Amino acid sequence: MDLTNSTQPVVPSAPLSLALVVASDREGRFAPVLADWFLSRLAGREDFAVTVVDLAAVDLPTSLSYDPSPAVRAELAKVTPVLEAADAFVVLTPEYNHSFPASLKNLIDRHYTEWQAKPVGFVSYGGLSGGLRAVEQLRQVFAEMHAVTLRDTVSFHHPHGQFDEDGRHRDPAAAEGAAKTLLDQLAWWGHALRDAKSVRPYGA
Repeated sequence: MDLTNSTQPVVPSAPLSLALVVASDREGRFAPVLADWFLSRLAGREDFAVTVVDLAAVDLPTSLSYDPSPAVRAELAKVTPVLEAADAFVVLTPEYNHSFPASLKNLIDRHYTEWQAKPVGFVSYGGLSGGLRAVEQLRQVFAEMHAVTLRDTVSFHHPHGQFDEDGRHRDPAAAEGAAKTLLDQLAWWGHALRDAKSVRPYGA
């Protein structure tokens, strides 16, 4: 039997739905500069369809309730459908006092199944640590959510000095290389987990 022409054509996968969570909600934050830079790294990629979840644009109270008010439900409606539909996440976080912002913890704690069996990558920034202490704490939190965190990150040490007044990185090679590695890994895990869940729902 001739098998030389039996190979089936590869059917391109649908782009992964990627939610970029911008964690800082402080006035005067540097996060928009880094968010714009990261989105520019995604501009040429056809394997992701990106939606930004900017926590500065969401007004969630810090107290959790099993029966949220209509106002809280309205705010959750801005983010919950995006998280639920996402195949993968990138969390862009600063480091505040050796940890991550309360706004991010609030968002995580208000959701559960939306994070499950999905990959999470990190872009962090801060002082000498580049936000990596915040990332290490987030790994523990997302493990409790049954999410899969990626080993490789993009981190910016003292980021204000790394970008010019137009938001361009002054020496972009290393950061762009790190972003490509992160996105390549995110694509692998995103497709692998999405395909697995299409065969067997997570937890079944």
